[in-house]
Amino acid sequence: MDEGDRPTDGDESADRDERNRSESATAHDGGGGVSDELEDEASDGAGGDAPDTEPEPGSRPEAGSRPEAEQSGEPDCADAHDGASHGADSHDEAPRDGEDIATKAGLGSTRSSDSDPDESFLYRFRHDREGALMWIREMLSSVAVVLLVGLLLFGVSGVWPPMVAVESGSMEPNMQVGDLVFVTEPGRLAPDAAENGVGVVTHEVGQEVDYRTFGSYGSVMIYTPPGRTGSPIIHRARFHVTEGENWYDRADDRYHNAVDCESLANCPAPHDGYITLGDNNGAYDQASGLSPPVRAEWVNGVARVRVPYLGYIRLVATGQVELNEAIARTVGSSLSPASSGFSAAG
Repeated sequence: MDEGDRPTDGDESADRDERNRSESATAHDGGGGVSDELEDEASDGAGGDAPDTEPEPGSRPEAGSRPEAEQSGEPDCADAHDGASHGADSHDEAPRDGEDIATKAGLGSTRSSDSDPDESFLYRFRHDREGALMWIREMLSSVAVVLLVGLLLFGVSGVWPPMVAVESGSMEPNMQVGDLVFVTEPGRLAPDAAENGVGVVTHEVGQEVDYRTFGSYGSVMIYTPPGRTGSPIIHRARFHVTEGENWYDRADDRYHNAVDCESLANCPAPHDGYITLGDNNGAYDQASGLSPPVRAEWVNGVARVRVPYLGYIRLVATGQVELNEAIARTVGSSLSPASSGFSAAG
């Protein structure tokens, strides 16, 4: 090689100065080190061979030029930070909306339960299908229904209680032990044949006008004579007498064993009243000494309708009948009189 073709010392020094400036600018802008290619070029330059060609594609950018992503790095980071914050806010808002929806739907969320325990208890009391709350709700509902029915019956009958239980067999076969009988107050729902303020049609009048109740003529009334400590008596009114009346001739001799008025109890009549008889009894109540002639003010009510077996509920609850005896009676088993335990109502 000729000396004319070799680079001069001045040119070599100029090339090194230019490369040094490029390396300094790259280190300042890129924040990194010097690339391997520049180091090779520096080595070649020190050896005397300086390339005079363009940088190959794929090499690092020239000093002073920064990628667009790096030039706009700070705004992009800020936008990314804002987006992350917005995403976090959206993530926080979703559960809150879910809780509100669950609370509105009545699903009993934890927040609703903590803030309003009374509402949660009421919801469980109304909707539980098992457990203690369900049993309490059903029991209270049953009691409420019974009371409601009782109030309705009271409104119709005008007496309380509006129903009585048959305790003895004195009215058989027309009333059975354990029947529940609906009664009305004296004078209420009285038939046209009742020509008195009590609403009672006697057996004697019932035969004349063909008025029947509970399998026979006349009305069945509930009455309590003075001094009686037991249950009221449920018997049929046979006929009405006035004070001082000799009613021996009007009486059916099948229901007394007297030979005249003097031998018949309560004859002549001590006061106005009804002569009564249980359909299954062999003597008038007045002939047997069970009661004097029944005054109108002693009448508690008039029997209207009977419901079989429901009266056992009251009889068992009050201890007048044992549960096994009530069950035996209900299914038709026969019991001996000694073990029946039924109290008489007449």
